[in-house]
Amino acid sequence: MSAKTQEAIDTKAFYNRLLTIAAPIAFQNLMLAMVAACDALMLGRIAQDQMTAVSLATQIQFVQNMFVFAVTAAGSILGAQYWGKRDIRTIRKIFHLMLVFSGFLSFLFFLACELIPGFLMSIFTNDAALMIIGSGYLRIAGWSYLLSGISQCYLATMKVTDHVLPTAWISSSAVVLNIILNAIFIFGLLGLPAMESKGAALATTIARVIELALCLIISSGKDYIRPQLSKLFSWGRQLLIDFWKQCLPLLGGSLLWGVGFTSYTAIIGHMGVDAAAANSVSAVVRDLVCCACNGIGSAAGIMVGNELGAGKLEQGKAVGIKLMRLSYGIGFASTAFVLAITPLIVRMVVLTDTARSYLTGMMCIMAFYMIGRCVNTVTINGVLDGGGDTIFDMYSLAVCMWGISIPVAMLGAFIFHWPVLLVYACTCLDEVGKIPWVMIRFHKYKWVQNLTKEDA
Repeated sequence: MSAKTQEAIDTKAFYNRLLTIAAPIAFQNLMLAMVAACDALMLGRIAQDQMTAVSLATQIQFVQNMFVFAVTAAGSILGAQYWGKRDIRTIRKIFHLMLVFSGFLSFLFFLACELIPGFLMSIFTNDAALMIIGSGYLRIAGWSYLLSGISQCYLATMKVTDHVLPTAWISSSAVVLNIILNAIFIFGLLGLPAMESKGAALATTIARVIELALCLIISSGKDYIRPQLSKLFSWGRQLLIDFWKQCLPLLGGSLLWGVGFTSYTAIIGHMGVDAAAANSVSAVVRDLVCCACNGIGSAAGIMVGNELGAGKLEQGKAVGIKLMRLSYGIGFASTAFVLAITPLIVRMVVLTDTARSYLTGMMCIMAFYMIGRCVNTVTINGVLDGGGDTIFDMYSLAVCMWGISIPVAMLGAFIFHWPVLLVYACTCLDEVGKIPWVMIRFHKYKWVQNLTKEDA
């Protein structure tokens, strides 16, 4: 990078912009993760089986989110660049694309939860008690999956058009309501019957209704981009092609990552109830700790995309380099944080002695996994995706996750019968192991490109 490019970055303005975008998104992610944490803590106070079954059942939403993410991320990549050149008309068309495809996918997952919940649970566990609890949860929570696919399109559009704070307010309001309703329905407060896991599902569904309602109300205000139902399918051939050029690699990467993570859960889940319980808690902690890097990763995509879409390629390149370097600091800080909170987390939930020992080991392993997770989230899902280099994520997941981590973990669990913690460590290999490959790809600068068209 030239000295001229280095001078183009105003460090104070860079961090102000980063904080303005990343903080609300990180807070939004934190609030969303708090729902899962509260589900685990509240249900964990009732019974280990209740907590474990819901954790396994929510893997269905996790997979759905991978599809929805591909659609909204493709829209966000293009939307951020078109916002850089202030092309409102094209951004509205992108919004329409997201609504149609995300709505259709969410409807399919809703049907699966209503019609075949037992089959879905059997993917993750062979324990009859867990399958019964999880099936009851899915039949109610399936309605929330339908609604969230629509609200995510509204939130994604708001984020790339400089309305980040309202998205955080909407999500936070829904989360606070969800947590309050969790306590009421799970424990049977205010004279209501204790619904346990079904109460958690009902609370989530009501919260998603409110979230979508808030999206509709707030987006009706001035300076917000709203869909036009009469033009919902009027996209334009070139824009549709550009959308799928971004969406298909993102979908491939999302499926590889989402199904891969679900496979990790299934592998550990089949190693016993204690292993599944410990893994459920560690997953919640991982999601909470990842909020910071997820927020910065989202901000990275918007910041880089805005510069590139405005035609400022050297400026976008410089911003991307600074963000990549920052990701290492976030990773090491996350490692230290996980190690520091491990004793507290282990004491907070009701587990058997065996599950508690598993959880302690998993937390220590996960601490070092966080380095790779933070670097890759910011660099791949932020910087590279922001410039339209979406295909690398799919390649790296196919090799590192599906070619190495999953086969090794499966062999260890089902053939060689390795200890639980060794198998868990195998599921963490991919993120740390692919850092060198990620850095090589980054420094080729294929992501430094303007994706906008004059007549989209």
